[in-house]
Amino acid sequence: MKALTVYQPWASLIAAGAKPYEFRGWRPPRSMIGQRIAIHAGARKMRDAEISDLVCGVRFNSAARIALHADKALPVLDAAIGRELPLSCIVCTAILGEPVHGLVAAQSMGALLNDSEREGTFNWGWPLTDIIPEPAIPARGRQGFWEWEGG
Repeated sequence: MKALTVYQPWASLIAAGAKPYEFRGWRPPRSMIGQRIAIHAGARKMRDAEISDLVCGVRFNSAARIALHADKALPVLDAAIGRELPLSCIVCTAILGEPVHGLVAAQSMGALLNDSEREGTFNWGWPLTDIIPEPAIPARGRQGFWEWEGG
């Protein structure tokens, strides 16, 4: 099964169903669309400023909502504050849908912003459906798509 590495807390937000789109600067390969993929929480440590921005965006910034389901996102973000989210693990699998322009994806959720301020991540929204959470399966990841042998 192909896997995609996503930084925390975004990987756990996907697993919780709070983040229905993965925003990327590039389209996924056509062969991956409609396929089940594993979501891998990368080894990169969570950054306080990123968590704070997400919490503020979900709780207080109603004028420029971010593309997260607040009711599902807040428990994950509370766990992120407490550093309770797994790193270097498969956290869920999902079906990768047909990508749409990032703004279209955000607007479909009533949002004006994606869920990250990293440059170049808003070009494409990759829909993730039929999410199946996994019990934090340790795995070494890579950038882009890579082959996960445990799938």
